[in-house]
Amino acid sequence: MNPLHGRATFWAFATLFLLGSFSAWAAPAAEPPPPSTMKSIIIGVLVIVSLVSLFLIAERGVALRQETVLPPKLLEAQQICRTQEELFALRAECNRHPSPYGRLLGSCIDNLHLPREENIEQLQTRARAEVVKLERGVVVLEIVTGVAPLLGLVGTIFGLITLFKGMGVEVNAEQIARFSEGIYIALYATLLGLSVAIPSLVGWSYFNRKIETMVVEMESQCDTFLRGQYRHHSGGPREGDE
Repeated sequence: MNPLHGRATFWAFATLFLLGSFSAWAAPAAEPPPPSTMKSIIIGVLVIVSLVSLFLIAERGVALRQETVLPPKLLEAQQICRTQEELFALRAECNRHPSPYGRLLGSCIDNLHLPREENIEQLQTRARAEVVKLERGVVVLEIVTGVAPLLGLVGTIFGLITLFKGMGVEVNAEQIARFSEGIYIALYATLLGLSVAIPSLVGWSYFNRKIETMVVEMESQCDTFLRGQYRHHSGGPREGDE
């Protein structure tokens, strides 16, 4: 299991556990809070969660653009890199474009004095760190996807509690009003929770797929670069690469 996915699952279950523990502790000690207060709390928390989700979707949308992760000028400079002077120019281009691919390509260039296998090992270590950076905000979207429905479920359960508390042998206007308010809170909380979770799920799925595609592209470009360099150049430390 991806450790980032495991972390998201942990936080979702931790939220459910804390909500359940709080409910079990508070139920026998006092009356439930007024419906209007509980509704305000649930709506407030879900609004905050939704704002976090929207911010991350916008931020990741900018950070994960193709030209941001794999700058076109860097790819062009890589294609024409044949001589030692062009290799120095390519390394300078990596410094001018501090992108995930620029850092990976810079690692390849810096370790060309090593045998190819060792260079690839260094590249894989650096690549894992870059993937973690790319997924930094995406995992929070996964957490929101799991937590938002749970928060909506809390409102649903509270609405049902209000509903059943309003039921009695004799029906009067107050009981009808409480009954209606309980149904309203239950349905509204469920709708709001899903309204936050669904866009977060779409964003998480889209960015997760996009990251996988760009990681494959960076891996392919680095492999092509290393093959060309170790094919066209020879030196003491590279003797064992063929």
